[in-house]
Amino acid sequence: MDRIKQYWLLARFDRPIGILILLWPALWALWVASDGRPDLGVLIIICLGVILMRAAGCVINDYADRDFDPHVERTKQRPIAAGNVTPKEALIVFVVLCLCAFGLVLMLNIYTIMLSFIAAFLAASYPFMKRYTHLPQAYLGIAFGWAVPMSFSAQINSIPAVAWVMYLAVVLWALVYDTMYAMVDKDDDLKIGVKSTAILFGDYDRHIMAGLQVIIVGLLIAVGVMANRITGLDWRFLSA
Repeated sequence: MDRIKQYWLLARFDRPIGILILLWPALWALWVASDGRPDLGVLIIICLGVILMRAAGCVINDYADRDFDPHVERTKQRPIAAGNVTPKEALIVFVVLCLCAFGLVLMLNIYTIMLSFIAAFLAASYPFMKRYTHLPQAYLGIAFGWAVPMSFSAQINSIPAVAWVMYLAVVLWALVYDTMYAMVDKDDDLKIGVKSTAILFGDYDRHIMAGLQVIIVGLLIAVGVMANRITGLDWRFLSA
């Protein structure tokens, strides 16, 4: 039972807010793509896939950061950093979670299956970006936001322009909230040589994030306008 508990903690199932952050954009995409009436099977597969891939992302992140986490106050008690789970065990858990997610994707169309390989690459490579670039938060957005084109593909077997506008909004959204998250670790990251947008933005971090959030709102408004033209939805109720 202790091993199961440690794997549960490793996959961050004890902190479901991360699941919701990844799930919301996927549901936005499904609802827009389906004119507000998503296919039940697609909805269930996307939701379960999001849960599994978020867990897999957390596992591979801790594996990649196994030499850094013990030196960061916020992360030093994570299962691998604390010595409760071995790196080999973490890799096995990651592979199992990815295979389960891929099994779900196989029930969707070929287009979505092909997109899933990109999703797997993004999820597996993201944790290593902080070694090479000050924009790992942007890469996180690219990885997390991939649920948007996949949801459109799963629902309508295509990715229209509105999907890419929504995708850009989600990428910037993740960039902003993960920069806020990285600000907590800024002092520790500087000591151990980890890169982040919190460090890159420096004293202008709040100004840059405020500007990005204005852009995000503009992009989401554009999504609404485009969705109205594509699906014929009546958005006038928003002004009622």
